[in-house]
Amino acid sequence: MSLQESLNRFKQQQEKCQSTLKSISRASASSSNTKVAQPPPQKKPHTAASSSLTAKPAAPIKFSNDTERLQHINTIRKSSHGRRMKLVIDLLFETREALTAEEIYNGCYVDIADNNNEIYDSLRNNLKVSFDGKRFSYKAKHDLKGKDDLLRLIRRNVEGLPVVDVKDSYTSVMDDLMALKAENLVWLLSNMDSQEDIVYPNDPKALLKTDDDVKQLFRGTDLPRDFVDLEKELVKMGMKPATKTAERRAAAQVLGMPISKPKPKKRSEKFNRRSKLTNAHMPELFQFND
Repeated sequence: MSLQESLNRFKQQQEKCQSTLKSISRASASSSNTKVAQPPPQKKPHTAASSSLTAKPAAPIKFSNDTERLQHINTIRKSSHGRRMKLVIDLLFETREALTAEEIYNGCYVDIADNNNEIYDSLRNNLKVSFDGKRFSYKAKHDLKGKDDLLRLIRRNVEGLPVVDVKDSYTSVMDDLMALKAENLVWLLSNMDSQEDIVYPNDPKALLKTDDDVKQLFRGTDLPRDFVDLEKELVKMGMKPATKTAERRAAAQVLGMPISKPKPKKRSEKFNRRSKLTNAHMPELFQFND
């Protein structure tokens, strides 16, 4: 029997119950009127029990709550495959428990009890779901249990770990990540290319050895002083500049605003005081092992 047939049958039973209650209330009202019209053979004192018989009929029973639940179940059953999959995975992610098919149905009304069910097969093959033959559970990319496991994982990835890879490890992982940053145990930087946050270990013992040719290349490279020339160099390397200096200068000329030209400066071999202050939060980047 389909769910729609069950709903129709339930509505018919509801109407039948309503009509039965109305007929009972009418019958009780007519019988009380008949007793009042006929004189009693002898006088009897009114008691609380007799007065309760002539009380008002009870209000009809409402089944609206159960009807709404059945309609919600029917809506989920008719929804797309992807939406039902998301409901199940969200339930596993929020509970972080191993659930049976019955427990999943009670939690999100997605039926996967049948082994031939398409949702059942998709869950078994999903990378975010673990299945032991009876129960389904959420499977994160990294099996982390707490703050200590998170710090050990970050320290193993010296070249950086994307935050998205650990974001679903456990419920309070982002709070622990912010706590590690506040304790100066990690660096949390944003990647401008991928728009993703990357976390790096802040270990003073992890000094990287730099080759001499890289040092010479860094110290001997003259950067353009004009932002327009700098943006052209970025475009040549396949990078999109965010400053858009040429467009701003063209707009300034249209509005008649003065344009300040950069003054030529001589490049010093050593870092000046401003450079040291600018990069004071990352001193390890400028510690070269000669």
